[in-house]
Amino acid sequence: MKRPVLESRKDVVSAVICAYPGGRIYAAADLGMPIKKFDNQAYENAGSRPLTDEHIHRLEQVVGTTFLPDYVSAMYGGMFVPLTIPGTLDNIDLYSRSVKAAAKRGKVDQIISKALDDGVIEPTEAEAIVAALIRYMSARHAEVLATIQLYGRGAAV
Repeated sequence: MKRPVLESRKDVVSAVICAYPGGRIYAAADLGMPIKKFDNQAYENAGSRPLTDEHIHRLEQVVGTTFLPDYVSAMYGGMFVPLTIPGTLDNIDLYSRSVKAAAKRGKVDQIISKALDDGVIEPTEAEAIVAALIRYMSARHAEVLATIQLYGRGAAV
């Protein structure tokens, strides 16, 4: 999935709601909230407190996104690396992770190549390169941890 790390928590909430199947009405129902209360909390209207991290996490579990941990990790200069659930790995999963990581590395190289066409890497191009690099490094790190988890003898990950 090609997406930047979002710049604010409000952007995160908005992206999760946009990605939610059925939109805000279904998201509100999933959280057991009336739509008006959900809207007020999601968009921080009328002095309402924002949705909690737990609310956002629950919605992201349905959608399959990681907007919130990506955002928080970026605030600290890091990257989010999703860990696998023990017992769910096999060689097919490892191969799939390997292919996806390689594709993300290729994307980094493509962005660099395109940026160098004019001989100068502009600030927006640098941001795109770093964002793609973070996505690659996260995928590669998750791939290596999954390999250790599947084949490691007593290795804790």
